[in-house]
Amino acid sequence: MKIVRRVGASPRERGSSTGQSCPDIFELSNGDFAVIGREATAELDPELPPDAARADYERIVVITRETLLRAKNDIPDA
Repeated sequence: MKIVRRVGASPRERGSSTGQSCPDIFELSNGDFAVIGREATAELDPELPPDAARADYERIVVITRETLLRAKNDIPDA
C-alpha cells in the first residue's frame, strides 16, 4: 500500500506555515483513504450513535472543516 496523491489543498496552502496543525487526506494505491488528524477517540467514542461501532484497532480522528471542504472536489464519485 502506498500514498498515491494528496486529496485537497496542502496544509501550507491552508495557512499552516509552522507545521503545528497539519490535518491531511491522502488517496492510497488500493483506493482507500488515509487521514492525518487530531486523535479524539476517548473524547468522541462515547458520543457515537447506537448504530456506529469502532474496533479496538481503530481510532477516531478529527480534521478541520476546511481540510475536508477543500478536498471535496478531489474526492472521486466512484
